[in-house]
Amino acid sequence: MYDRQKLDELRQALEKWEETTLQRGLGALPERQKTFMTASSEPINRLYTPLDIQEMDYLADLGLPGEYPYTRGIHPTMHRSRLWTMRMFAGFGTAEETNQRFKYLLEQGQTGLSIAFDLPTLMGYDTDAPQALGEFGKCGVAVSSLKDMEILLEGIPLDQVSTSMTINSPAAVIWAMYIAAAEKQGVRSDQLRGTTQNDILKEYIAQKEYIFPPEPSMRLVVDTIEYGAQSVPQWNTISISGYHIREAGATAAQELAFTLSDGMEYVRWAQRRGLQVDDFAPRLSFFFNAHNDFFEEIAKYRAARRIWAREMRQTFGAKTPRAWLMRFHTQTAGVSLTAQQPENNIVRVAIQALAAVLGGTQSLHTNSMDEALALPSELAVTIALRTQQIIAEESGVVNTIDPLGGSFFVEAQTNRLEAQAYEYFRRIEELGGVLPAIEKGFFQKEISDAAYRYQREIDEGLRRIVGVNAYSDPKPVSIPILEMDPQGYQRQLDRLKQVRRERDPGRVGQTLDRLRIACQGSENTMPYILDAVRAYATLGEIVGAMKEVFGVYEEPTWI
Repeated sequence: MYDRQKLDELRQALEKWEETTLQRGLGALPERQKTFMTASSEPINRLYTPLDIQEMDYLADLGLPGEYPYTRGIHPTMHRSRLWTMRMFAGFGTAEETNQRFKYLLEQGQTGLSIAFDLPTLMGYDTDAPQALGEFGKCGVAVSSLKDMEILLEGIPLDQVSTSMTINSPAAVIWAMYIAAAEKQGVRSDQLRGTTQNDILKEYIAQKEYIFPPEPSMRLVVDTIEYGAQSVPQWNTISISGYHIREAGATAAQELAFTLSDGMEYVRWAQRRGLQVDDFAPRLSFFFNAHNDFFEEIAKYRAARRIWAREMRQTFGAKTPRAWLMRFHTQTAGVSLTAQQPENNIVRVAIQALAAVLGGTQSLHTNSMDEALALPSELAVTIALRTQQIIAEESGVVNTIDPLGGSFFVEAQTNRLEAQAYEYFRRIEELGGVLPAIEKGFFQKEISDAAYRYQREIDEGLRRIVGVNAYSDPKPVSIPILEMDPQGYQRQLDRLKQVRRERDPGRVGQTLDRLRIACQGSENTMPYILDAVRAYATLGEIVGAMKEVFGVYEEPTWI
């Protein structure tokens, strides 16, 4: 990309600058610290020039927006034509309470829904299960049956609003409830738009909200991919998630590499099912973290698009450009939020959100300032949404495509992350692939080592966190905290009793029996799950039937 003679001249000029101008400057004003590093503990050079990216080929490595390899964006005009979807993650207490929050956010200018489910729902339990005691509605909304989903979505036009659902092990069941609730509204499945997270591999790697062993879990994921391609064509049946990997303590390179490794594993499983990559790949989506290191995060998104396009085209044989595209949602880093001086989180979130926008995200959630203390209040979530709107309407960063493209620093960071990702791909392949690497604890150890190093840097003062180990303030926190309806739990229990009392028990039993038989065979389980949902079988009953066939996973212990 650069003339060799010009590079030699630059190299000589740089050496002279280091010997003269730089030395004089350091003598008069020494640098603040001996080493500078990214949030991933990677060293940062003092200066970046064309010498750091001299091997880059512009068209092969950067290209143009909307063209392979999509480093500069997947659409020709990016945010000049269409802003990202402002999709605020929300869910707490009962379906009624969360429904009210959804309607409030839509009134405030949110453009897509994102449903957070409580821990019992995430683990496949009904609210009244003994294992669910004390966990109702605390980290999301409780959904135990189709009735809850109907109330959750009441008055929301599902043929007009796209919905993201953060659900993994019981994803097929919750998705079936959404489809059935839409049917009750008169909305056909081919009109539905949205995303189911449905990424079970990252559960074994990082988040640990798994139910079934890996093999049947992967089968269920492929069942949803296949069913979606046939019956819900506008739905992204999986959102391959690096977010939770990063929240567990991974570096940017680990988030990038492990997420793309998982994505490629899903493609392999779908191809083994006999699905054509060009048919299902356009509905695969991704979910990344936006952490504190502004430039490293931007570089991560650019590297992700380039790697995915190359692998889909060259490794998996995708022929259509739509199958090469990486579309992704971003959420600001929950792990970066502090309980101390929570108003500071507004600034952190704004910087992280700006990185996501400059990195070319298609969808964005901004965390609320109070989330290190409680579920977000109405005031806090409004400020978080307004942060996105100010970036979109006032900052000017959406007026040009990939404004940091060509930055020597950003391009060098993009290349560095790409190279580190491919080194991880090599190591994972040597271990036998993603599932064997999970069983051997490879991902888990890499993440835990990175998390330990990061925390040690904070403890030793090498990394300064404002309000925590720098500029701390002993004053007590005084911001409004969300309070849930104290009668919500009893209302949820009463609704579950009513559902069980009014439904047809014979029909429920028959649908669960047919589901068990389908799980024992090789048929796609989605039609059978839908039948059970329509009969008002509860989440716990459906998951329980599947446990009888698939079993329950227990993570190995490593020395």
